[in-house]
Amino acid sequence: MKLAILALDGVFDTGLTVLMDTFSTANELAAMQGFPTPPFDVHVVGVRRNIRTALGFSLPVASANALHQADWVVVPALNTKQPDPLAEALARADVRDAVGHIRRWHDVGNSGIAAACIGTFLLAETGLLNQRTATTTWSLAPFFRQRYPAVDLDDSRMLVASDRIVTAGAMMGHLDLALWLVRQASPELAALVARLMLIDTRSSQARYVIPDFLANADPLIAKFERWAREHLSAGFSLQDAARALAVGPRTLQRRTEAVLGKSPLAFFQDLRIERAQHLVSTGCDLETIATEVGYADSATLRTLLRRKLGRGVRELRAEMR
Repeated sequence: MKLAILALDGVFDTGLTVLMDTFSTANELAAMQGFPTPPFDVHVVGVRRNIRTALGFSLPVASANALHQADWVVVPALNTKQPDPLAEALARADVRDAVGHIRRWHDVGNSGIAAACIGTFLLAETGLLNQRTATTTWSLAPFFRQRYPAVDLDDSRMLVASDRIVTAGAMMGHLDLALWLVRQASPELAALVARLMLIDTRSSQARYVIPDFLANADPLIAKFERWAREHLSAGFSLQDAARALAVGPRTLQRRTEAVLGKSPLAFFQDLRIERAQHLVSTGCDLETIATEVGYADSATLRTLLRRKLGRGVRELRAEMR
């Protein structure tokens, strides 16, 4: 499998090196398993002769112009964590050049395209994600929805594969993406790499999301988040929330879906889960926690925790020790 890693100035160092280390480890383990040739031929390419990573390391790269075909082109993240700096980065001349190369490699070279974290923004700039389901870093999901309304964003998922285009979630999603690519060459080899590198299986980003971080992307949603936290024990009412915020229920519904990609009730449920997790960690009994977050009995809360987090109360308490 010929892989081209597209690296630009300001690349997220961990994302770039996780990709390179995973494929290198896979090649080493393949040799130990008797593979006749290394399964991965990896090239780091760019639109300039050298790049400088976000942490200041200089790295020579092969010219993107010389890459005519690769099985997969992999786009690691730029190290920007806020919408305004990211918008500025996406307007850079080298980034615009890279976007053109990605589109050409996909359309002319028939390469698969894979991106992780903020790398998915570069992929979205090409238009290749339009009318497709994709994921990205959960922390910038509101900005992604605003900038790319034609993309069906599911930021709860860690990885989304759609034909020959694959996107992965936040920061360490680079690791999930690298392992997915190894799995395409050999599921057995991917299992060995995962065991050696201690890579856990995780299909969702949902357990890592910080709801109030997302709420701050919009003034109305921030107010709704504060109201919701004050009314967790009373349960959810769209009409009551809208009245308290001096907007119509439809306005609150539309804004929440546009910014967060979910209904007001679903966001309220996220806050319940977050609060319940905190109370579990302090040792509260489940009946008390259920009352605190607006449930009549603990059985309903147990079901919700298991469905949303994939773990029950016993597992959650064990993790907190």
